[in-house]
Amino acid sequence: MRLTIARPLFLKLLNQMANVIERKHAVPILSNVLLEVLPEQIRVTGTDLGVEIVAQAQLPAGAVEEPGRITLPARNLIDIVKSLPAQATIKLYDDAKGLCHLHAGSARIKLETLPADDFPSLGEQREHSKQVAVSQGSLKRLIDKTAFAMAVQDVRFYLTGMLFEIGDHQLRTVTTDGHRLAKAETSAELAGIDNLQAIVPRKGVLELQRLLSPVDEPLTVVLERDLLSVKLILAEEDAKTDEPASIINLQLVTKLIEGKFPDYRRVIPVNGTKVVKIERLVLQQALRRVVILSNEKQRGVLLKFSPNVLNIQSLNQNHASEAIETIAIDYQGEALDMSFNHTYLNDILNTLEGEIMQLTLSDANAPALVQEPEVSDYVYVVMPMRL
Repeated sequence: MRLTIARPLFLKLLNQMANVIERKHAVPILSNVLLEVLPEQIRVTGTDLGVEIVAQAQLPAGAVEEPGRITLPARNLIDIVKSLPAQATIKLYDDAKGLCHLHAGSARIKLETLPADDFPSLGEQREHSKQVAVSQGSLKRLIDKTAFAMAVQDVRFYLTGMLFEIGDHQLRTVTTDGHRLAKAETSAELAGIDNLQAIVPRKGVLELQRLLSPVDEPLTVVLERDLLSVKLILAEEDAKTDEPASIINLQLVTKLIEGKFPDYRRVIPVNGTKVVKIERLVLQQALRRVVILSNEKQRGVLLKFSPNVLNIQSLNQNHASEAIETIAIDYQGEALDMSFNHTYLNDILNTLEGEIMQLTLSDANAPALVQEPEVSDYVYVVMPMRL
């Protein structure tokens, strides 16, 4: 293998692998990236056996002197390329001793390689895969609206991922950690799919969220029995130069979580009779002040609803200190006191976009339905605290 590549393009390719590859791994080759040099193309692959990212770009004529495949230690390679001058030209070639030589300006660096044939792959698309066509921006919006409610650690491993549900010409994402639930949906073109559920693990979700852009470009989500894959194009212009945009073709492949996701429809309340409308930013600002004095472990706030008035009170039973805020609301029902984890409320408030937040309640111990008035594309459920 022997090629010449501009540092900005090489760094962009390598940076796509940064979150997938661990610096030290029990399987040494998983700490490496796979470099595949083709005539006028370069392909970089990183994987942890759960998520795989492939980044491919076109090279100018003459850049590739000799095609080949090698693997290199990812973190060292990324750090070296980052340290080079911004517009450096990098020359790479390997030798018979299993070393890769990197030359850039006055720098002369040797890196150990591992056999490319030993590098694992999550697999190619199979014949009977199922495909969903959706815009890149729509998919990003679904993930942005629901990712926060995934469990971080839970013995119920299926709660640490995001449910992708397909049916009725809709693509739906659902997450829950047992204390709150988030659901969002959008229209999608389904290729021969009636109903399908797939649970994407947390790392795959976060990488997909990072790669997606809020653009109205078509995108195809491919679902296998145990894999989900997405292909997209990343185009970045360097504002410091007059160089044309670097076009990088990306593919993300992630294993799916085996297991059955809870029946989220049973959790979403439908019998609430008490409807409260609150200015979102007013509530958010009031919560920010009140929670300063709330108990750090409980993270609770007491919401006392009465006609047209909401009192927000910090919950800190171990100290005499307290904070109370009173804000105006649109509510005509009977008085009701409910306690909530303020972090859960704030996470929801941060995802809403409109000026008004709507709460639908039934009693102090029942889950609260949170949404924006006349918006049905996304809804949230939060359980009250029992003190």
